[in-house]
Amino acid sequence: MSKVKYYYDPDTLSYRKIEPKKSKKYRNIAFFVLGASLFGFLGLIFLLNTNLVNTPKELSLQREVQNYELQFEILDRKMQQIEEVLANIEDRDNNIYRLYFEANPIPEEQRRAGFGGINRYKSLEGFNNSEIIIAATKRLDVIQKQMVIQSKSLDEIAKLAEEKEKLLAAIPAIQPVRNADLTRMASGFGWRTDPFTKARKMHKGMDFTAPRGTPIFASGDGKVVRADNRSSGYGKHIRIDHGYGYLSLYAHLSKYNVSRGQKVKRGDLIGFVGNTGRSEAPHLHYEVWKDGEKINPINFYYGSLTAEEFENMLKFANQENQSLD
Repeated sequence: MSKVKYYYDPDTLSYRKIEPKKSKKYRNIAFFVLGASLFGFLGLIFLLNTNLVNTPKELSLQREVQNYELQFEILDRKMQQIEEVLANIEDRDNNIYRLYFEANPIPEEQRRAGFGGINRYKSLEGFNNSEIIIAATKRLDVIQKQMVIQSKSLDEIAKLAEEKEKLLAAIPAIQPVRNADLTRMASGFGWRTDPFTKARKMHKGMDFTAPRGTPIFASGDGKVVRADNRSSGYGKHIRIDHGYGYLSLYAHLSKYNVSRGQKVKRGDLIGFVGNTGRSEAPHLHYEVWKDGEKINPINFYYGSLTAEEFENMLKFANQENQSLD
């Protein structure tokens, strides 16, 4: 309650109650309302600029920011998982696949390199969380580049694997006459006695003694480049070009089972043992050439002989006996 004020009236010699004027009363009410409004407005401004009170819009924005932070954490974990998987693939690529196929490993700096030149992330600058956004974008770009490099590397490995498969199929890797059909392994690669001159002479092939008509098989995939008797000493003979610098020759045949230009696979029947040309008895003279040079065929029989059979062949092949041609 407001205080009641009095004044002394000398005429009546008594105290009289002071009655406020209506105008002053209204003025006081107006000042009170104005002061209260001003105080309320200033209080509202203060509260809006502190964390004590949030508007519905601010609350919505806070929830949105929290959701973005959660999404970013999930994205960060996914990127980390992708980086770990990529690192594992890259390690196997460099240390297993490329090593096996004799390809140079891809340097680490090439796989992890960023992007030079212009600023690719200028449009992401100027925001509250620009550093985080730019860092994440750069990280994604590097991951994408790693995936492109790895994809190209695997394409290269696939091509090398296909070539390796063709190479392994082309190498003359089996014995051209079956062991069951052999009478004996007559002569190996090296210095031998010539059956006609009795002089010591370099024998650049292997002689397999077998009855006339014994089947002869292609020792690797390739193309028949010759099937004739127009080469001195060989009689009826076949030459197969296997590619990759390899060529195999089969001499002293009785007849052919293939013709010039025909493609053959390893194990295909190509002819039959005979005694044509410069030959002392029915046998197959077999040669392997690499880049035009005659090499020892015994090094290529991994595709058809057991360890024991190979050991026996090696023993006979190293004997300095008389060749049959």
